[in-house]
Amino acid sequence: MPERQASVLPRQPGLLAWLFLLPPDQRRPWPWRLDALARRGGDSLLRRLDIEPAASPGRIVWRLFLRSPEQAASSSVARAGRRVGQGVTSILGRLPGLRERQTKRDASGLDGLLADITLRHAWLRWLMIGIALVLAIVVASTPMNWQQQMWFGGGLFAIALLLRNRAGRAATLVLISFSVIASLRYFWWRVNYSLDLGSPVEIFLGLGLFGAECYALLILLLGYLQSAWPLRRQPLALPDNPDEWPTVDVFIPTYNESLDIVRPTVFAAQNLDWPADKLRIYLLDDGRREAFREFAEATGITYMTRSDNHHAKAGNLNRALARSDGEFVAIFDCDHMPVRSFLQTNMGWMLADSKCALVQTPHHFFSPDPLERNLGTFRRVPNEGRLFYGLIQDGNDLWNATFFCGSCAILRRGPLEEVGGIAVETVTEDAHTALKLHRRGYNSIYVNVVQAAGLATESLAGHIGQRIRWARGMAQIFSGDNPFRGPGLTMFQRLCYSNSMLHFLHGIPRLVFLTAPLAYLYFGLHVFNAEAVVIAAFALPHLAQAMLANSQMQGRFRHSYWAEVYESLLAWYITLPTTLALINPRLGKFNVTAKGGQVSESYFDWRISVPFIALMLLGLGGFSLGILWLFIGPPEETATVLLNLAWTSYNLIILGAALGVAREHRQLRRTHRVDWQEPVQLQFPDGRTVDCESLDFSLGGMHLALQQPLEVERGAVVAVALPRGGPDAVFPARVVVLRDDHMRVAFEALSLAQQRMLVGCTFSRPDAWEGWDDTAVVDRPLSSLRDIFYFGLRGYGLMFARLFGIRRRVRLARRQYVSRTV
Repeated sequence: MPERQASVLPRQPGLLAWLFLLPPDQRRPWPWRLDALARRGGDSLLRRLDIEPAASPGRIVWRLFLRSPEQAASSSVARAGRRVGQGVTSILGRLPGLRERQTKRDASGLDGLLADITLRHAWLRWLMIGIALVLAIVVASTPMNWQQQMWFGGGLFAIALLLRNRAGRAATLVLISFSVIASLRYFWWRVNYSLDLGSPVEIFLGLGLFGAECYALLILLLGYLQSAWPLRRQPLALPDNPDEWPTVDVFIPTYNESLDIVRPTVFAAQNLDWPADKLRIYLLDDGRREAFREFAEATGITYMTRSDNHHAKAGNLNRALARSDGEFVAIFDCDHMPVRSFLQTNMGWMLADSKCALVQTPHHFFSPDPLERNLGTFRRVPNEGRLFYGLIQDGNDLWNATFFCGSCAILRRGPLEEVGGIAVETVTEDAHTALKLHRRGYNSIYVNVVQAAGLATESLAGHIGQRIRWARGMAQIFSGDNPFRGPGLTMFQRLCYSNSMLHFLHGIPRLVFLTAPLAYLYFGLHVFNAEAVVIAAFALPHLAQAMLANSQMQGRFRHSYWAEVYESLLAWYITLPTTLALINPRLGKFNVTAKGGQVSESYFDWRISVPFIALMLLGLGGFSLGILWLFIGPPEETATVLLNLAWTSYNLIILGAALGVAREHRQLRRTHRVDWQEPVQLQFPDGRTVDCESLDFSLGGMHLALQQPLEVERGAVVAVALPRGGPDAVFPARVVVLRDDHMRVAFEALSLAQQRMLVGCTFSRPDAWEGWDDTAVVDRPLSSLRDIFYFGLRGYGLMFARLFGIRRRVRLARRQYVSRTV
């Protein structure tokens, strides 16, 4: 954009000049800089890096980035770094009381010491935060022209690559610091040099984009605060004498779910390892169904219902609270099956802290959600919930801000009744209840050990509907009971709650990012008052450092670029509900998430994908115009056109991945399989027994690996014995598939006692979900970008294939060919 003001900053000395070890008047390109550094006494530093002053760029890159970890660890620089770290640890270890506590911690070295400082010394924590903020502001506001900014951004990125994949929180904190500095520099430049726009339309569009960027920066910074230091709390032991254990009421609320979904959860609750006289199980049926009443009577649990459905799930739970008296309440959604050890694993924290009102555990899903099923990423790419339950809730725990998630949790009855029971003012009654408890000064605990598992949503439409409810509920809380208003919360609790609520307001910002480059490609309107190369010099370090920091911090729980896919899927659908909820928190109603459904035929959900298709068509039109501009437009605009084309291309790939999710795959299975390798014995009616191994199981049958082929007819009656379940764990079954050394069996009609035992031997095992995430791949940003590119292109292919009936024609032609050849 040569006609506009160029963002070339004055050359003024500042902190960054000192960081480069050269005064401003000696700034030169890279080869001369090394020579100048050697002349100014830096030759010893270069020798430690094994770099000669006249070294080639290839040699420098190899020395800094491409050495193996073993070579890097044995280098003189690494040895010097370890000595510095040991010295810092030694000095800080002399602080009063730290040495004693350090010997008691499981963590060792600098990480363990940092934990002591941040968790036990509030004044040191605030001092460190204050110093970091001052330094960040000074560095962020140091003026540079775009060439100097490129050198600075490249230097930060080089150091970040050195720290990439280094274990420990210290490396993560450094990468976060780099990201904050790069982001603050970008926004300092944006405010001072890029907002002087021309026409009123450009001002409107430019400020809209800047507002979306400010929202993204706020979420980024709050996310760092919330997740940089997950507490990773371990379970506490209970008293040895079970007589000292408290009474627990287990609530299983249900509304319109089938009995096939609810039955295993009841059996799992009955299998809980807890004294029978201290455990009471309640089936809370808001559907008032006779079959549920009969099932409850047959299994010996308490059945409750009510004459209306006022306040939905919250009202159902509050009704049960009024009609029960256990000291603690454990709540499970009707599809969430707890393992036997759930109460023993989590109740210790309740007994150790009388002010603890909530112990929350992760929500784990053993069936794929629509994204995992339709894209084929199940157990390879972390799903949407893994970030929240794997990292964010653990980070909240550091600040005593873990909140209730509606299931897989234990609540203390006294504090719950003190706040009026489960909150009914919003449709996210769980988070709102936790907010009320925290306002009263009660504590919450997060134990990041999977102790229950359930079913994910079956269709994309159901998935989006569930997220709309969550988004509307969080917006209702933010509007009606804002964490920054009212008493009782610490500053960090207010920030953690606010971030969780503001996250669901991403609808408008995401739509802005998806359409912003089209203003220039369609109408030639500028949303930046800067040349393309200047924009790249300041924006790329901001984006790259954020990517590296988040990848380091979240790599096990979310892969790079997938957040854009999730947000793009929801953006259109949550924009109106969240906006209305901010205006009037009373708008909207509770909707139940359907579970356990089936998809009889594969199909492309045209209705749910209309917003993606509209955005995709707009993007393709803008991209076509941009290509045309390259040939007929003025040459001085080429860089600007290329920048907007690159931005639009990325948006189109993200939208393509969203379109790929809209292609629903067929799902006929009523009971989902779970991988399980365990010795199993087959028993035949003639008295023979065969030892084999299970490969997977479901409530409907098992997949077995045979040691040798068996001569058994399909439909033969057998019995499956599970040794870990004891002598009574024998279940009648029928052979349905037999291929070489593999067999599939379907369980015959089981009695209620056998069904309960089967659940106890499978889903209720204490180690049922150990190692579940071992198959997930840790994030590698370039590999993740490749995957997103692949899914984006595949999404377009699936859409056009459905649109023009290509697949149907191919299948028809194949059938005709086969019929002719036969």
